[in-house]
Amino acid sequence: MSCGIYLYGILPIAEGQDNLLDVQFDQVEGLDKQPIQMRTIDRFGVLYSEAQQGRYLASRRNLLGHERVLETAMKAGFRNVLPLRFGLTVENWAMVESQLLTPHGTQMEALFTKLEGYREVSVKVFWEPDAELQKLMIEDADLAAQRDRLAGQNLNMEQVIRIGQSIEQAAVMRKDALLEVFRKTLSPLSIEQVENDALTDAMIYNAAFLIPWDSEAAFSDLVDSIDIRYPNRFKIRYNNFTAPYNFSQLN
Repeated sequence: MSCGIYLYGILPIAEGQDNLLDVQFDQVEGLDKQPIQMRTIDRFGVLYSEAQQGRYLASRRNLLGHERVLETAMKAGFRNVLPLRFGLTVENWAMVESQLLTPHGTQMEALFTKLEGYREVSVKVFWEPDAELQKLMIEDADLAAQRDRLAGQNLNMEQVIRIGQSIEQAAVMRKDALLEVFRKTLSPLSIEQVENDALTDAMIYNAAFLIPWDSEAAFSDLVDSIDIRYPNRFKIRYNNFTAPYNFSQLN
């Protein structure tokens, strides 16, 4: 039994492309194993499936399922996709028009223009904080000597705070210097960048880049060059194919 319409994303539809209404995404299923369909409304194509739940849990399976639909559309040739947030359901198509397409149509068209010919890629960098602290002590002889002089002593709170602040400041400077390498190396190939909050204590960099669609191979080579430059220093998680969530925000 349908609980409404689950929305995935919106595509630009030019005049004479009404046949896109019949496009079926046979290689991927939507949430609840429902078929993916596309409905044309005015100048927009809306990717959707029949909702089987009133509210969707943000589980890994559901989140990946939502993302897979968008990626499939992009791989099928619909590169210019505005992704909608996970879990968005509506009761009927009148709500889609009145609450989404009509009030935000002009802004969406501007985003389509901005994104034409570009793609989002993301770079996440992880390191081991304890291992990095050990490397810091090896490389910073003065800081290590300061720490060692206090070893075995009964320290008061002021001394504990002072050495802790010195180590923390040195660690932050060490991390910032590394992040600056990523920024200076990767930014020239992008027209826009977004740095998001770290998701874990081990994550030190979480950035998205908007790059020309055909420049991905060159961008990937730059990511690899940083990895080679700093062997065994960190781990990079590079995603070269994702919907442009960071660059398609509606105000």
